[in-house]
Amino acid sequence: MMTIDHDGPVPPFQQICADVAARIETGELTVGERLPSVRSLAAELGVAPGTVAKAYTELEGAGLVEAMGRSGTRVAAGADGTRALAASAAAEFAIRVRRLGLDTEELLRIVRTHLDRT
Repeated sequence: MMTIDHDGPVPPFQQICADVAARIETGELTVGERLPSVRSLAAELGVAPGTVAKAYTELEGAGLVEAMGRSGTRVAAGADGTRALAASAAAEFAIRVRRLGLDTEELLRIVRTHLDRT
């Protein structure tokens, strides 16, 4: 069961993203598995439906889930543990570095420099 730390520094939508990505990475959620509806998950977690919708949109953008209209949101066929782990790490990174006050281009330059060195 997913939980949200409403008092923590990580926004609820990011917590949802990280949780779903981790569950895909560990195999707890498998390809084709349906995620809870936006409204039901929002009610379960005590957040606004828009928060869950934003998380699902982020996960879809990362290729981890796909919206299937009336069939709901499901784990994408292309989702794998590596991509899920990378998406989760990227979400955590973005939250941490935004607090530094650097703009996106500067942050990307720093990341590219370190990726080029590895």
